[in-house]
Amino acid sequence: MKLSEIKKHLNNIKTIAFQLPNGKLVPSHFHVTEVGKISKHFIDCGGTERKEDVANFQLWQADDYDHRLHPEKLVHIIELSEKVLGIEDLEIEVEYQGNTIEKYGLDFNGSIFQLTSKHTDCLAKDNCGIPVNKTKIRLSDLNIESGSSCNPNSGCC
Repeated sequence: MKLSEIKKHLNNIKTIAFQLPNGKLVPSHFHVTEVGKISKHFIDCGGTERKEDVANFQLWQADDYDHRLHPEKLVHIIELSEKVLGIEDLEIEVEYQGNTIEKYGLDFNGSIFQLTSKHTDCLAKDNCGIPVNKTKIRLSDLNIESGSSCNPNSGCC
């Protein structure tokens, strides 16, 4: 989800809720302690230079059980960070404390923001000897256009 999308959703809800991938809700007294831009400049295992930028939200909870972050306040925090930090309309990554600081993607189901699992991946599979998964199709399932292909029963092959 991009920053423009979360602001649109926040303008249409009365309360904010975040759900973890396991279905549990982040306690409603959470704080958004950071909204920022994280830039990653790296070389993948194939030697290709890459750059990635994400908008980062950090969720945190304390013992102030009566705390509630209202949607308009979070919109204000996002807009302030866009102005002061020059953040573009980036994809959002959410940090939340689990066994360690865990990073999630973000989605919205119409009423609740969903923290989605993120996974690592090799960005240079062709340079690492990792076979690319090819889609398997049956030749008999191919739609043969007349005149542009050889029909196996035509005797031309």
